[in-house]
Amino acid sequence: MDHSNRMGDFLRAQRARLSPDDVGLRDTGPRRVRGLRREEVAVLAGVSADYYARMEQGRERTPSAQVAEAISAALRLGPDGRDYLFRLARLSPSTLCSDSEVSRELQQTIDAFSHAAAFVTNAASRVVASNATAAALFAPMSEHDTIIGDLFLGDGARQFYVDWENAARAEVCTLRLAMSYAPPHPEVAELVEQLLDASAEFRSMWNDEHVTGAPAATRVIEHPAVGLLRLAHQRFDVRGAPGLELILLSAPADSQSAAALSRLSVTSSTRTIDASFADLARQFDVPASHSLD
Repeated sequence: MDHSNRMGDFLRAQRARLSPDDVGLRDTGPRRVRGLRREEVAVLAGVSADYYARMEQGRERTPSAQVAEAISAALRLGPDGRDYLFRLARLSPSTLCSDSEVSRELQQTIDAFSHAAAFVTNAASRVVASNATAAALFAPMSEHDTIIGDLFLGDGARQFYVDWENAARAEVCTLRLAMSYAPPHPEVAELVEQLLDASAEFRSMWNDEHVTGAPAATRVIEHPAVGLLRLAHQRFDVRGAPGLELILLSAPADSQSAAALSRLSVTSSTRTIDASFADLARQFDVPASHSLD
C-alpha cells in the first residue's frame, strides 16, 4: 500500500465525514461526493482553495503551524486528530521510538499492580513486559506477536473479546497514531502491511482514517477459565520511552470481575507463563461463563 500521501488521505477522509450543517454552512444542493467540498474547507480555514487542494494532493506537505491549526478547526478534529495532523505535517519534534526495553523500575511497577492486569506494549502493540495477571488473562489469545494481530487474526478472538469491534477500532486508532512517528518505528509499517493483506476487516477500519487514542474504555472479556469479566481499560504513555504504553485492566473492588482477576493472579504465580491453557483452565472449578457484575 502506498503511504506516500498520508496527510492527503487523512484530510480527504475527515472532509468526507462532515456535512455543511455540521460546520454552519448553507447546503447549496446535490453533491457529487460525500462531505464538504475542498473550497468549503478552505473558506473555513482561511486559506486559498488552491493551497488546500495541494495539501490533499500531496504537493504541499509542510504547512505552517497556523495553517494546520486552522484546518484542524475547520475539520472539527479532536485532540488526537489534531496531534496526528501536526505529526503528518512534521510540526512535532522528531521522536525516536523506544527500542522496546523496559527498565527494572518499570517492571517492578507493573508487578506491583497485584489487583490488575498490567502490561507494556511497544509502538507495534507487541507486549514487551507484563505482570503475572496479564499473562494469565491473555493466555488464550497469544497466537500472534502483537495485541492487534491477535484481535484480527487470532482464532477465537470474537469469543474472547465480547466487545470485539470496540476493542479492534481502538487498537487500529492507536496503531495509526504510531504510524505517524518520525522516524517511523521499524515494526509498525511491516505490521500494517501484514494486516492489510490478511484481514478485510482491518483494511476497512484502517481506510476509515478515524483517529482517537482511546485513552479510557471498557473491555468485556469471556475468559475460558474464569468466565465473563468487565474491566476498565486505561492506557498511559511511558515517559522517556516514546512508543511504549502502560496498559491497565482493572475491576471495582469486591466485584465478580475483580475476584476473577485475583484467581488468575494466584494461579499464574504458581505456574510458568508458558503453561498450556488447558492445564490452567482445569485448575478452576467454575462454569464456562458468568453473568456480568
